[in-house]
Amino acid sequence: MSIWLLRAVWVTLPLTAGPAAANALVDWSTAPQVVAAVLLWGAWACVLLSVLAPRPLGLTALRVVAPVFFALAAIAAVAADASAVAAGGAVVATGVATVLAVTPAIAIAAANGIAYGAERRFPLKTPPVLLLGPLPLAPLVVGAGVATGPLLIAADQPVIGAIVTVAGLPLAAIMARALHGLSRRWVVLVPAGLVLADPLTLPDPVLFLRERIVSLHAVDPRAAVAPGTVDLRLGGLADSLGMTLDREAEFLFTRSGLRGAAPARGTEVWFAAVRSRELLATAAERRIRVGR
Repeated sequence: MSIWLLRAVWVTLPLTAGPAAANALVDWSTAPQVVAAVLLWGAWACVLLSVLAPRPLGLTALRVVAPVFFALAAIAAVAADASAVAAGGAVVATGVATVLAVTPAIAIAAANGIAYGAERRFPLKTPPVLLLGPLPLAPLVVGAGVATGPLLIAADQPVIGAIVTVAGLPLAAIMARALHGLSRRWVVLVPAGLVLADPLTLPDPVLFLRERIVSLHAVDPRAAVAPGTVDLRLGGLADSLGMTLDREAEFLFTRSGLRGAAPARGTEVWFAAVRSRELLATAAERRIRVGR
């Protein structure tokens, strides 16, 4: 349902938010107007493709462009006078798109857009610490890094524009890469068992064979981490799941503040995934033992 609502909102965005964008650009000179229009239409078209055919890269694009559009609509609404109705409509439309962009349904659709055969992918929960500052600001940094330089050059400020472009594009690329890492964090149910793929904690995806999984179960978010447990949740306690193994497993684990990766050993692995109940039900259907 969410994916279809997002598609409807995004397809109609030129009608719901386009007038506000046109009003905001009406006093600009011709060259900056053209550059701004090309950037806006290009961003809208890229995300349109991503919502029609969800993929992780498209999810990253959506989660960058939708908040940037919302921020631009909010600025236009603040500056609006006679065009207040158009600006208000743009804020509502882009706000709905931004909210839908972070829903689990959209993340699951994007993750499974590149699934192989019988795979079923469930995104991991976003670490809460990122939601307190870096994550909301990152799309704005990407948007500013991409657009500011070309707009300055078009506005007859080539030197400043070139400097801003040279500085802004690498910064935008770094932030976009970090955001894309969040779009590639999954629990993957495969015919052989379960794979954890998390660039934030695991340098490489780790396969846990079905025969070695004693139990896949819900974990009380208030439970203390016992010895022999590898905790991959990064502070995301909601929808916590635990995987008990028949013997100690060893794999590389990237800890915060640690250069490279260090070996991790344990018979219990904890992680937090969206729609954890659905994950458990699907795992049971695939003959993975569920419950304590």
